[in-house]
Amino acid sequence: MKVKSSHYLKQAKPLLKSLLDSLLEHYGYASILASDSKAMIYSVSNRGTTISEDDILSGRGFVAKVYDGTSYGEYSFNEITMDKIPHILNEIHNSVIPLKKHLPAGIKESEYKVLSDEAKTIEESTEYIQNPEELGDEKIIGLLTKLSEEGRAFDEKILDCSASLRYQQLHKLFLSKNKDMEQNILWTTGSLMVMASRGEEIKYYFKGYSNLGGTEMLSEMREDVKAAAKTALELLDSEPIKPGEYDCICTPEVTGMIVHEAFGHGVEMDMFVKDRALAKQYIGEYVASPLITMHDGAAAANETATYFFDDEGVMSRDTIIIDKGILKRGISDSQTAMFLSTPPTGNGRRESYERKAYTRMTNTYFEAGKDKLEDMIASVSHGFLLENASSGMEDPKNWGIQCMVNIAREIKDGKLTGKIYSPIVLTGYVPDLLKSISMISDNIKLGAEVSAVKVIRNG
Repeated sequence: MKVKSSHYLKQAKPLLKSLLDSLLEHYGYASILASDSKAMIYSVSNRGTTISEDDILSGRGFVAKVYDGTSYGEYSFNEITMDKIPHILNEIHNSVIPLKKHLPAGIKESEYKVLSDEAKTIEESTEYIQNPEELGDEKIIGLLTKLSEEGRAFDEKILDCSASLRYQQLHKLFLSKNKDMEQNILWTTGSLMVMASRGEEIKYYFKGYSNLGGTEMLSEMREDVKAAAKTALELLDSEPIKPGEYDCICTPEVTGMIVHEAFGHGVEMDMFVKDRALAKQYIGEYVASPLITMHDGAAAANETATYFFDDEGVMSRDTIIIDKGILKRGISDSQTAMFLSTPPTGNGRRESYERKAYTRMTNTYFEAGKDKLEDMIASVSHGFLLENASSGMEDPKNWGIQCMVNIAREIKDGKLTGKIYSPIVLTGYVPDLLKSISMISDNIKLGAEVSAVKVIRNG
């Protein structure tokens, strides 16, 4: 089924069009973004049950953007009636636009051209099998409770099994002189976190899930509970690893973290404008193995970062960032693209209607390769299979990367030995890391997972 339109935004649309018409009488460009979002968080563990609205992702409101011939101003508001339109116009004319005359010392106004406003009319919705709003809080908690209880009952060494679910149902309108666009999106994420103990030693295992859709994802979580508990128990026998350089195979979720940290943040082009990304100097250069082709785009895949147009009214697309090892381009919002004289990529994203649009990643991943996982393992004389990514960070200005991984399974003479090491820190210089990739699996799955790669870097 497709996500239905927002009744609230349908009612507000005639008023927003009236406001837009008034703005276009005064400004060379004007647009309005309207959003209506509901997001919920559910969690069940030994510590208790919680149901809460996600205050960051939930809310209703609007942002008007205008161009005065040299620069842009924005005004956000959360109520619209015919009586309030004169007040909104007055605030934009007399409070927002004059702000540029009062810039702090040392700050200069940048001049921009008028944004492209190609004609576009769309009304699009994503699909789902089971809508969490229709399923209801009580049933969602009931299903999570069963997952938590099953995990806790697996073994007496299991201290806790937390089962969580989050969803966002998002509706947006974008209106300008030539655009009338609507999108309705539902995504769901979930997690299992199992804690196990032996004496004073405590280990945990985390498994994440994501879905461009609804609570049908819970069936996948149900299938994994026992495996997650078993892995947590395995970690009780893990040992610290000896620091050094090893041949490593990264499972899909570890690969995804590398993609996100290594080149995701580094090619967000608002960082190019501020000279905070080294990638700016390497456009057209080899920065990775010729096996690597890297994508980003809300239209590149159907996952939680999928949308039909961004928060500046730019249609989503599939951007090839690295093509066979060569850095081709970055990703950008409209204003960054204008400043750098490059086409926008549909990556202008707002935290909410009250926040500025920044360049941010969407669905970011490596293309699948041609290798089989068993062949990748067989190629390693001594190394590790890295799985269960936990966190990562990157310095875009100097291209340093550090990724935390929970599990390293030892490989000797092309076979898994059964020995586990934990925790693992994968660290190095981004181009060195990406150039060391020698194999890529032929199986790709986005979300919490991408595709497996073989690297020769620090363990």
